Amino acid sequence: MSELNVTVVGPARRQDRTVATGTKAWELFAEDPDVIAVKVDGALKDLAYDLEPDDTIEPVAIFSKDGRDILRHSTAHVMAQAVQDLFPEAKLGIGPPVEDGFYYDFDVEKPFTPEDLDKIESRMRKIVKENQRFSRRPIDDDEARVELADEPYKLELIGLKSTAGDGDLEGAAEGASVEVGSGGLTMYDNLNRKGEVAWTDLCRGPHLPTTKRIPAFTLMRSAAAYWRGSEKNKQLQRIYGTAWESKEALAEHLHRIEEAQRRDHRRLGNELDLYSFPDLIGPGLPVFHPKGGVIKREMEDYVRRRHIEEGFSYVGTPHIAKEDLYFTSGHLPYYGEGMFPPMDVDGQNYRLKAMNCPMHNLIYSSRGRSYRELPLRLFEFGTVYRDEKSGVLQGLTRVRMISQDDSHSYVTEEGAADEVRHLLDFILGLLRDFGLDDYYIELSTRDDQNLEKFIGSDEEWEVATKVLHDVAVASGLELVPDPGGAAFYGPKISVQTRDAIGRTWQMSTIQYDFNQPKRFGLEYTAADGSRKQPVMIHSAKFGSIERFLGVLVEHYAGAFPPWLAPVQVVAIPIAERHVDYLYEVAARLKAHGIRVEVDESDERMQKKIRTAQTQKVPFMLIAGDDDVEAGAVSFRYRSGDQDNGVDVDDAVARIVQAVTDRVQV
Repeated sequence: MSELNVTVVGPARRQDRTVATGTKAWELFAEDPDVIAVKVDGALKDLAYDLEPDDTIEPVAIFSKDGRDILRHSTAHVMAQAVQDLFPEAKLGIGPPVEDGFYYDFDVEKPFTPEDLDKIESRMRKIVKENQRFSRRPIDDDEARVELADEPYKLELIGLKSTAGDGDLEGAAEGASVEVGSGGLTMYDNLNRKGEVAWTDLCRGPHLPTTKRIPAFTLMRSAAAYWRGSEKNKQLQRIYGTAWESKEALAEHLHRIEEAQRRDHRRLGNELDLYSFPDLIGPGLPVFHPKGGVIKREMEDYVRRRHIEEGFSYVGTPHIAKEDLYFTSGHLPYYGEGMFPPMDVDGQNYRLKAMNCPMHNLIYSSRGRSYRELPLRLFEFGTVYRDEKSGVLQGLTRVRMISQDDSHSYVTEEGAADEVRHLLDFILGLLRDFGLDDYYIELSTRDDQNLEKFIGSDEEWEVATKVLHDVAVASGLELVPDPGGAAFYGPKISVQTRDAIGRTWQMSTIQYDFNQPKRFGLEYTAADGSRKQPVMIHSAKFGSIERFLGVLVEHYAGAFPPWLAPVQVVAIPIAERHVDYLYEVAARLKAHGIRVEVDESDERMQKKIRTAQTQKVPFMLIAGDDDVEAGAVSFRYRSGDQDNGVDVDDAVARIVQAVTDRVQV
């Protein structure tokens, strides 16, 4: 029997193995039930893959990111099989894995009902128990067209495949790359215990070995979705589901969803009277009510002061500009789809500002600059406008009007690393002050397979990327690569923050830009008298004030720390005769800048307390006859804890200290 050599890469070591020709990948990991697929020289393969000489094999565990994607995509196939079992007329769209789950689109006569989902899930469980085997089968395009003659959407994907690569396919139809790519087609047959084909789908794979390897799943909901995301196409029915590596992991996920719904900033914004999204203004354009305005102002005051402390100069720029400005910067050629259409002003095309950097470049170039001025740091609260598609708008976390604490540092090439380090320290300090202390760094680099989407030389990209990489590594934080995620003009690092329930949000960014200084002809006089080009470092500490505030609402579930709370103290009289006394206490608090209200409504005291707790006010000061006589109050926290007979001076000091120290209570 002939043999072949392969290398098995494990978490701790590499192992050279000699195996018989014809050995399949699963045989290398027969003793490890967590392994559900492999990577062969970096490419994902089924466990049924036949090993070839000199392969490098890496196991894929079901609880890894790749493993969960494979689990979820396999579950999507089971769901599609169940749908076609129950609704034979259903035509198949696309069924990719997505974050925390999967979906599949179907063309059916009537929308799915909750009762339909129950039936589909029940049928799925039977398919899982049948232990059907996922069997991969190569097929050429013409054969696939014959076999899929009754599946019009699959035929359309095959047609797209002949003219597009993987990336273009994703642009043409979200999730299409899981079904077809620029290479050959493959079908996946679900085989029953007799080896008979129970169901078939066009798919690139890989998949689980069998349906019984699906440990835990549930269907979540159904919704309408246009084919290939275009309103010009037919509306299909999309079923969402989730699948996990264990029943415990599924239960934890469902609990997180429940908790996320409780914390939803859109609901809390309405309940706490912070902001709204009036239809008459338009989607993605929020308005801040007085209480929301307090939080926004506190954020602005904080970050404005911190920028000045960090050596930035405050500037301001217009909301519109001639279109030529954005051709010069490169944004229209490379980012034009994210900008609003032009408007005619005196016969010239103007654009709503989508970014502040081009105008800051004009401030830099307004006069000659010396090396002694660098780093030159410019900062503004610039409101920018992005033409986000209506389907992606989501409360404050995805809007069309973005208030940015935007800054640009102009530095020498030699000083770029120090400036990036300075900005990262600034960002991390800001996040900690706002109670966000669980984060990691993501490094977004150029996509070398799509160079037409980026400007600049290989050498410039290499230098810029190394600066960001080295600073990120030196920070000691976890570093996660994001290949292809760079801006067209340079790489970036972003601070990804985990909130109170473990969800990740992209917050602050730092971008290295060697292109715009060149395009605007920016220069400074060096020490030797020569003219040199500066490097431009973009940074946004909040990123977007709207998004940051939305994340804070959900992180704190609306119960802000006292320094951010719209109302920091509610004073509650036990009877009407105690109102004047509490107004005197309130005046002392206001003298320290504390936001305090006296509740003199006709409601009973217990109702007033419940109202303050519902509004998540950090402190309540309650006063009755004994308190008035003693110059004291009952000091109550929103948690329900209460200290009675607290001297007013002590109560004021406690509140002022909590606000000053930015602590949570």
